[in-house]
Amino acid sequence: MFRRLALVTAIAAAPVSAQDTTPDFGITTFPGGEMKYQPGFEHLDYVNPDAPRGGEISVWAFGSFDSMNPYTPKGRAAGLSNAPYESLLAGTADEIGASYCLICETMDYPEDRSEVTFTLRDDVAFSSGDPLTAEDVVFSYETFRDKGLPSFRAVLGTQVETAEAIDPLTVRFTFKDGIPTRDLPATVGGLPIFSKKDFEDRGVDFEESTLTPHVGSGPYVLDSMDIGRSVTYRRRDDYWGYDHPLMVGRNNFDTIRIEYFSDYDAAFQGFRGGNYTFRNEASSKSWATGYDFPAVQDGTVITAELPDGSISTSQSFVFNLRREKFADPRVRDAIAMMFNFEWSDETLFYGIYDRIESFWENTDLKAVGLPSEAELEILQPLVDEGLLDAAILTEEAVLPATSGARQLDRGNLRAASRLLDEAGWTVGDGGMRRKDGRTLQVEFLNDSQTFDRVINPFVENLRALGVDARMTRVDNAQMQERERSYDFDIITHQMPMSYVPGSGLRQYFGSGSANDSAFNLMGLADPGIDALIKAVEAAETEDDLHVAISALDRGLRAQKFWIPQWFKPVHTVAYYDYLRHPENLPPYALGNLDFWWADQDAFERLKADGAF
Repeated sequence: MFRRLALVTAIAAAPVSAQDTTPDFGITTFPGGEMKYQPGFEHLDYVNPDAPRGGEISVWAFGSFDSMNPYTPKGRAAGLSNAPYESLLAGTADEIGASYCLICETMDYPEDRSEVTFTLRDDVAFSSGDPLTAEDVVFSYETFRDKGLPSFRAVLGTQVETAEAIDPLTVRFTFKDGIPTRDLPATVGGLPIFSKKDFEDRGVDFEESTLTPHVGSGPYVLDSMDIGRSVTYRRRDDYWGYDHPLMVGRNNFDTIRIEYFSDYDAAFQGFRGGNYTFRNEASSKSWATGYDFPAVQDGTVITAELPDGSISTSQSFVFNLRREKFADPRVRDAIAMMFNFEWSDETLFYGIYDRIESFWENTDLKAVGLPSEAELEILQPLVDEGLLDAAILTEEAVLPATSGARQLDRGNLRAASRLLDEAGWTVGDGGMRRKDGRTLQVEFLNDSQTFDRVINPFVENLRALGVDARMTRVDNAQMQERERSYDFDIITHQMPMSYVPGSGLRQYFGSGSANDSAFNLMGLADPGIDALIKAVEAAETEDDLHVAISALDRGLRAQKFWIPQWFKPVHTVAYYDYLRHPENLPPYALGNLDFWWADQDAFERLKADGAF
């Protein structure tokens, strides 16, 4: 149960702040915001507090792994390799913009959020048995600041002035002057916490890949691994937080196992054979035609469409803007016109998808139509400064091209031809488009067998346009290496956004991350987008934030660095009939590894019947 405690030790040990502060049990995005859960709550509304603990859930992953360090670009980290780590604050799956004390007992901060002081619980222990202290918090922050992912490092270093351990259970972060501080208490409170003693005892280099997990305080630890094939995590018997109200009814499985497969078809056959027990089906073809096998027919396997209220992942083809041939937006626009989503959805996807139109798809944050008066107040000064094209003021938010019922839409073919002609890519010998003696070559880099049937018709359409297009299949390791070295023309990428976006926007879209980010794969570097990101970060009310996000969404879509793909507002899942979930799932999480549980009697019956 949360308790409001006066920070006597911190106040005695440090200078009195110029502004009054009040200890609290969490924080919302905007001052005065209402938090759904109040002190004294016993558990989250969407969990089953009486869920039994025990059993196993198993899922699948694509490719392989060779590292247990998820915080370095070196190596391929195993799925859930971040599971052992916790942070000072934690969010919930049924509200937006609220963070609650988990490892901290209380936090306090002045009205301007120029600093934040966390008082830690005194009962938190790492899996090693060592107590978690303020020194570990500071060490973890400094590790991320100095050796974290380059894009993250660049952002964090511009925000925090100091981080200091006031005493063993009190840590204070002071933020730099002149930057928006709205999100910073939650940002530093959300950093994973490692054991400083573990790092020192083992001589760990945080930037290196390793198969030895770092020590954390979370409920799961690594149990076993078969490198590149499977990894299993075990629930700790001595986890400190089982009775914490944020944790009641969660972390129910004794073990979580991940099985690796080289391709989607092999993974699907593995599920049918009982090699793992939960599948979130991503293939529309499999969902429409593959779930008629005996285990489904006799009820051994349950199939369900569960609601998904979360923002779409912005899955899309993205251009590598570092390539000179993609510098002209007319070229990118012409290529995008040749992807026929409507035909693909009807012919390949069985009509189950909607087209992504926005980076905040499936929310009311997406830019729609002409900019509102409030958006114009943000956009007009940037146009006046020459940072944005004036068309953004008078044209509707950019939407992807629509196509007809045939694979090759003749209207789009003619429009795309005109654009390429205008850009200087004219049809030459053999029907291929050339400029300065070079053909317009476009390579789709693909490591997914199931995407072959999507990309190949796209390639055919482009070749009809005179583009020398091809698809290159690579394995998971090659894909990762070429992504990291930006050695590609077009790849499929995901850019998941938040309802309350903060510094993560710079990692995905900021100029400072264009050449050293694992997220800004397209290499976007645009001063107008940088200015719109600052507007989002500086928003002081919820209404202002929504307006700024819509303006940013409008600006990003005008850049035309993506060819948006598809999404569905439901989870299409299949699972063996021993897994159970609460009747009312929260809007922002499926939670199968979090708050589902195992009916052990049902598991034993299925096992006896040979289902596994």
